[in-house]
Amino acid sequence: MLCWGSSASGQLGIGASEASVFEPRSCCMFDGRGLKEVACGSHHSLFLLHDGSVYASGSNSCGQLGHDKGGWRPELVGALDAQKIAGVSCGQAHSLVVNEQGQVFAWGAGEGGQLGLGAAEEAVRVPRLIKKLCEHRISQVMCGKQHCIALSKDGQLFVWGENSSGQLGLGKGEPSTLSPQPLRSLCGIPLAQISAGGDHSFALSLSGAVFGWGKNSAGQLGLNDEQDRAVPCHIKFLRSQKVVYISCGEEHTAALTKEGGLFTFGNGSRGQLGHDSTRNEPLPRRVMELMGTEVSQIACGRHHTLAFVPSTGLVYAFGCNSQGQLGTGLRGNAKSPLPFTLACEQGSSCPEDFRIMNTTKSIAVINSESLDSWRMKLHDNSDSSITNYDRGLAEIYHLASHFKTNPKVPGINFNAVRLLFEMLMKPSFARLLEQATKSFESLLIPQLPCSPPDVEAMRIYLILSECPALQDSKNYISLTIPLAMAILRLDANPSKVLDNWWSLMDCEVFSRLVEMYKSIVVFLLTGGKALLMPVFLESYTSAALRLLEKLNKVNLKVHRVEYNHFYIPDISRLVDIQEDYLKWFLCDNLNLISQGSVTLCAYPFILNAQAKTTVLQTDAELQMQMAVSGANLHNVFVLLTMEPLLARNPFLVLHVRRNLLVSDALRELTVYNDVDLKKPLKVIFDGEEAVDAGGVTKEFFLLLLKELMDPIYGMFTQYSESNLLWFSDKCFVEHNWFHLIGIICGLAIYNSTVVDLHFPLVLYKKLLNVSPTLDDLKELSPTEGRSLQQLLEYEGDVEETFCLNFAVSCWTLKEREFVSFLCWSLRKEFVHAYLQYVFSDSVQEQYSAFSSGFLKVCGGEILSLFQPSELMAMVVGNNNYNWEEMEKNASYKGEFSASHPTVKMFWEVFHEFPLEKKKQFLLFLTGSDRIPIHGMASLRIVIQSTAAEEHYLPVAHTCYNMLDMPCYQTKETLRHRLTQAVEQYEGFSLV
Repeated sequence: MLCWGSSASGQLGIGASEASVFEPRSCCMFDGRGLKEVACGSHHSLFLLHDGSVYASGSNSCGQLGHDKGGWRPELVGALDAQKIAGVSCGQAHSLVVNEQGQVFAWGAGEGGQLGLGAAEEAVRVPRLIKKLCEHRISQVMCGKQHCIALSKDGQLFVWGENSSGQLGLGKGEPSTLSPQPLRSLCGIPLAQISAGGDHSFALSLSGAVFGWGKNSAGQLGLNDEQDRAVPCHIKFLRSQKVVYISCGEEHTAALTKEGGLFTFGNGSRGQLGHDSTRNEPLPRRVMELMGTEVSQIACGRHHTLAFVPSTGLVYAFGCNSQGQLGTGLRGNAKSPLPFTLACEQGSSCPEDFRIMNTTKSIAVINSESLDSWRMKLHDNSDSSITNYDRGLAEIYHLASHFKTNPKVPGINFNAVRLLFEMLMKPSFARLLEQATKSFESLLIPQLPCSPPDVEAMRIYLILSECPALQDSKNYISLTIPLAMAILRLDANPSKVLDNWWSLMDCEVFSRLVEMYKSIVVFLLTGGKALLMPVFLESYTSAALRLLEKLNKVNLKVHRVEYNHFYIPDISRLVDIQEDYLKWFLCDNLNLISQGSVTLCAYPFILNAQAKTTVLQTDAELQMQMAVSGANLHNVFVLLTMEPLLARNPFLVLHVRRNLLVSDALRELTVYNDVDLKKPLKVIFDGEEAVDAGGVTKEFFLLLLKELMDPIYGMFTQYSESNLLWFSDKCFVEHNWFHLIGIICGLAIYNSTVVDLHFPLVLYKKLLNVSPTLDDLKELSPTEGRSLQQLLEYEGDVEETFCLNFAVSCWTLKEREFVSFLCWSLRKEFVHAYLQYVFSDSVQEQYSAFSSGFLKVCGGEILSLFQPSELMAMVVGNNNYNWEEMEKNASYKGEFSASHPTVKMFWEVFHEFPLEKKKQFLLFLTGSDRIPIHGMASLRIVIQSTAAEEHYLPVAHTCYNMLDMPCYQTKETLRHRLTQAVEQYEGFSLV
């Protein structure tokens, strides 16, 4: 052991030969005995040996030595003979030790309550057990001037003593305390180390988050002001520095980083910060003279600092040197680090590296050994005595990942988490898992704060989600839903952090989380009324749905799972969707229902396409009824005023001629206002007496759209690769034609009619205000899209290699023009601008006209329920084919029945067709090769016998999904005739 500095009271343990020692001097007292640790107070010192014995020397004015012998040389603290001490610490005139069982003993000055014994005593001369800490296994103790901190193995922090400057961190106005109090504001942070200065305190987490509190008169907390802090504050400046160790002086602080860097801050009046000045530093500042060296140990005295560099064996000292405490052999203070060499004895052990975590002083690490230990304790003790052990199960950390923990990365080894829970699921650990589950329910989840002290405390939300107990329906009410409520209570910033972490989850983990809360919704809707009071049922259902909503918003950004993964198919069975929509409609539009009422339509992402179609149809019926009622009410007043010419038709009636279909439709729809478009549609063809029961309307849509899509008008460009249409920027018609198509599409949805429009998905994205992506261009023009993808992925200079600049040439009706994108070599910006040009800028007027027409019919809140692909399916159907379902729902007329030989042959031939031929038949029969959004069950085809001879082809009535078919006698004849009819069909063969 080497020592230097003041020896006026014998605190160096080398005798009373001189008051100050200016160079390191050997103390032979413990030679060969294994000195483990030394702690220094104001005028006394404690020496801990590897055998667990404690010696003390120096001033004994308040009994701080723990023995009544002289203090000039170290003497054994005999009262601790029965204990094996693991750690020691000294305050100004008091002492603390912790034994290997985690019990804490205190003695010395106690007038400020710094002994934690429950009473203020001027001097306690014999070590006493701090009984209030006996329930906890303490791993670290630290003394300030007149206050103390203790860290337990289960991660709890305890404080006691003087609180004049907020050094206990208990809150503003809290008095000093005579016994240990838990510091709850840092709950959930896995602390690696604690430190205490004169009247300030620090705690360091495993991920390098630094928290300081107490006196800040000189900036010793690392905060850019001189205000004291009564609660722990996150020192954000140090968050990215990977701090591994903190040491405190009276009014300054030093921080050691994992890379061996040294930061200091606080009082610099004696040069103790090492910045070649005597200025105070309110913010952490790197000691530049030690740049390029790796420091492995640091220590702060009252007004000086030491740093050890193992590569050279040099100790650097700076600060106050009035009594030789720098050990350089020089006189006077040092404002910059001065080196000196420690002449260590040969064979002595290597100095401890503070950058390597000492697991004996950290929080408990969960592994198979600790689990076995806790299991045995549960076997031997009552449940109530094990609370501090099962708390530890709340935090599962993979130490190697901790410095990765930040707002974007959780730094959790999920494999280790799952292995732990898998072990706990074994029968031998059943009681331990049960106790842990009880602890989660009664202690952990209820205490989760709205604003965690650091992102590291938020890892618990991800860890708990992996616990199998939360996925058990018997724990939904007690665990899983309260966890969801705790997540939803989070303030804005921590809530965003959790969103970031969710976005990085494996798809499988994310999917499992979604499934868990979907199951809860089903559970509550199925049996919730029998289990819960209405107010609780509503609250719990709302929590589960809002949590799913939060997950869905994350998924929309990062696409962890398909959007339909959020569907709850059972919803239509468990809830009356029409009634739910009416509640939602009234709540949102008429404010007739309390805001607390839960309506599933407020969470459209859980509704599948069929449920949403029901909602849309319900909305359409509601709008129609309102429009019809308005017209009827108006007509009542007309009758009363005897003005029959002012009467209004309760239907939207269109009178059109077949040979002038477009112009008539345009004329008819132009005279109607928005309210009229909400009425039930009836179509009358001039000179025809057919009553419109649905078939005439379908025929109208088919014929009108066929004519509007005619290439002679140039309204749309057909892309040969994809066979899809997009608005043309060189059309020959007025923009009100696009407006008409928009209205027609809206009316088709509104009147539950599927139309055959070959628009890409991007159209429906734009209608729902979803921005186009490169994938949309790949769908419309695959080669063009792939080329842009290759452009993004190319690593060289595009302009130099391919002689290309970012411009596009296009033809207008008058001349060729070049459209330039001012993006130069910025490829992402170019691709974005190109997409903007193709899908927006070049067709702005045409699309605006179309969308205004569409939204005139189908606009409003109801549209927000749909995903783009769902809206597309509403217009043109989908391709979820189930041909057996189509056969099952078919009906027959004339001679035909399901058992008729010709019908049997027909279905044999049909099922032998390849997929493309089947789709051709569907187009031939219904006018579209897609099926309604409700599926094949809603596509009811009719097969009718005719008296025609076998050489005639089958004929389709697309308006009624009816097939007229002769009674073919052989399968080959039927196959040949049906194939001819299907292949010769060019669209809209109406009879």
